[in-house]
Amino acid sequence: AEHQHARYNPLRDDWVLVSAHRVKRPWQGQLEKPPPEDVPRWDPHNPLCPGATRANGEVNPQYKGTFVFPNDFPALQPDAPEPGDSDHPLFRAAAARGVCKVMCFHPWSDLTLPLMSLVEIRAVIDAWAELAAELGASYPWVQIFENKGAMMGCSNPHPHCQVWASSFLPNEARLEDRTQRQHLSQHGVPMLLEYAEQEARRKERLVVENADWLVVVPYWATWPYQTLLLPRRHVCRLQDLRDSERDSLASIMQRLLIKYDNLFEVSFPYSMGWHGAPTGPYLEEDCGHWQLHAHYYPPLLRSATVRKFMVGYEMLAQAQRDLTPEQAAERLRSLPEVHYK
Repeated sequence: AEHQHARYNPLRDDWVLVSAHRVKRPWQGQLEKPPPEDVPRWDPHNPLCPGATRANGEVNPQYKGTFVFPNDFPALQPDAPEPGDSDHPLFRAAAARGVCKVMCFHPWSDLTLPLMSLVEIRAVIDAWAELAAELGASYPWVQIFENKGAMMGCSNPHPHCQVWASSFLPNEARLEDRTQRQHLSQHGVPMLLEYAEQEARRKERLVVENADWLVVVPYWATWPYQTLLLPRRHVCRLQDLRDSERDSLASIMQRLLIKYDNLFEVSFPYSMGWHGAPTGPYLEEDCGHWQLHAHYYPPLLRSATVRKFMVGYEMLAQAQRDLTPEQAAERLRSLPEVHYK
């Protein structure tokens, strides 16, 4: 807690430098603008609102719950051509095909996930699982992710996420597939199942838990208040969750996200996403080395206006953090579970 040291991340096979004393240094850097508090509940000019017209001219239905539609500006398309052959091994290209969808969590623009009811959060989880199964029937990887807040590049305040299905395994998926496969081979137990059991026993990095799930600031966390959401049971994919586990997932997500908002009394920005076993052709293979999990990567460091920048040493050498994961977990754990609003 007092001296710098490096910690190993077995999931990514890399290291993070922990320099807890640096959080005491005075800050004279950039201050971020807090998110607006006066987001209108419905705006006819917001393309994610019910009844609004999107950029392609399509009109959204008057949806009452979740709403899924094809991304109007997709990063992946199903009919992309094959790239030409390379004339040198240093100049390689490969085909990249897929589909991109947008999912609105709720018809109201001013209602983020921590302010939604458990029934409404459960509907989001069911929609996630349905999309994961539907797109995963043919695509090897389905990435569900939410960018929340302008600080994380979100261009629209309406509560929503994106789902990108790809014809290939992205870098993070390939890396986690390799490390989890190696761990099972060497130790005879899925890495993140063993890790969840260890963290549940040690408790020093535990933030919230219930009968089916736990949330920790991982031992190897890079971002200041990064968390890892883990099931207690061995489960490979989101669509494999039992009905009761989906209910308890809604509960623990709400508890975590309320704590996040309460930390600096602001709608807490983050990027989050689900990682589970690959799909498509991998559905016929043994993926028992995988364990379903969700990553939350929030950028805030000291306050609602001071963020962590991953630049300089982090870009050119390795990740570095300014407070220990244990300190971050203790601060989150001690926060109330009633929203500050």
